[in-house]
Amino acid sequence: MITVLLILFPVLAAAALALFPSGGGAKRLALALSALELGIFGYAFAQFGKTGNTGLFSYSVAWIEAFGSKFSVAMDGVSLMMVLLCALLVPIIIYASFKGNYSNNFYALVFLMQSAMIGVFTAMDGLLFYVFWELALIPIYFICLVWGGDNRSRITFKFFVYTLTGSLLMLAALLYVYYSTPGVHSFAIQDLYQAGHELSRSAQGYIFGAMFIAFAIKMPVFPFHTWQPDTYQTAPAPGTMLLSGIMLKMGTYGLIRWLMPLVPLGWDSWSSTAVWLSVIGIVYASCLAIVQKDFKRLLAYSSIAHVGLMSAGILAFNTEGLQGGVVQMVAHGINIVGLFFIAEIIYTRTGTRQINELGGIRGVAPQFALFFLILLLGSVALPLTNGFVGEFLLMNGLY
Repeated sequence: MITVLLILFPVLAAAALALFPSGGGAKRLALALSALELGIFGYAFAQFGKTGNTGLFSYSVAWIEAFGSKFSVAMDGVSLMMVLLCALLVPIIIYASFKGNYSNNFYALVFLMQSAMIGVFTAMDGLLFYVFWELALIPIYFICLVWGGDNRSRITFKFFVYTLTGSLLMLAALLYVYYSTPGVHSFAIQDLYQAGHELSRSAQGYIFGAMFIAFAIKMPVFPFHTWQPDTYQTAPAPGTMLLSGIMLKMGTYGLIRWLMPLVPLGWDSWSSTAVWLSVIGIVYASCLAIVQKDFKRLLAYSSIAHVGLMSAGILAFNTEGLQGGVVQMVAHGINIVGLFFIAEIIYTRTGTRQINELGGIRGVAPQFALFFLILLLGSVALPLTNGFVGEFLLMNGLY
């Protein structure tokens, strides 16, 4: 039941904030509610793995019986780490918004997005997974559209079309597998796994392609990345943090939970192609990052490179790659949110994000520069930083 509470509480928080007057009070209330959600997760984390507590983390009830779909959610070790990311980063993102001019509706949208993303990370039913996947898109669309920068309408529309196209491909793939389930059709994850394993190699290849494109757009992976730099640059700072810190992990999580266990023959046929696309993305995005003049855009391209490594390591489908992928999802989320927070602080104080116009921060804000350096070294995976463990495992698994 605690998994349901983690999904439901942000919805209640969003409703409370939607009715709350705008102003400083809404910001403080949002921060307090996000801290309470983190506290609920802290209790769940403390109880995880204890004997007799299995039922605390899973819940299943009839939902759309005509389609064989249940409201079925559960948390295992992988889901737990992703929910940790949601619960930990949202208070930081809300705190980062305090200097901005955001209304109570903005914070309500943040909580709705948090609820949907936790739903994605815990859904054990194919239709429920798709519903949460789509619900996560709606709040971030309005956050970028209402509070974004220049050309936000055009850029946000491109982002919406990209992600919606990928979602429809994923839905088509899930429906194909659903209608292949023997007997009474079912969206239960284990029933979908069984049906997917019984498909022919060519059918599994098509399923793999459709679902990989959906997840590749969300991450994003080359060549499905073109929406990302503009969206990250135009979105308000909290929106960029939500996108980079949490939302892109929906794609990497989808590889682990849904894609590879669903169609193993499809993975066997096409994983090499997917890995090469991921590796090309690492090199391509890194080269583009090096020549960027805008600090926020540099972070956007570096994020594509990091996600490319996560995708490649996970698709290697061995113990080191999968473990590294999960560890790096958490580490990358913390590092990239911290770096975008720093970018926003610098922009607020100086009015520019042009790297050649910045310098001398250490002289005027030494403590700030120290935290900046720590996050930077974690981002480049220096040994003894949080970014090293995951990247080392990923590269070991990939090689």
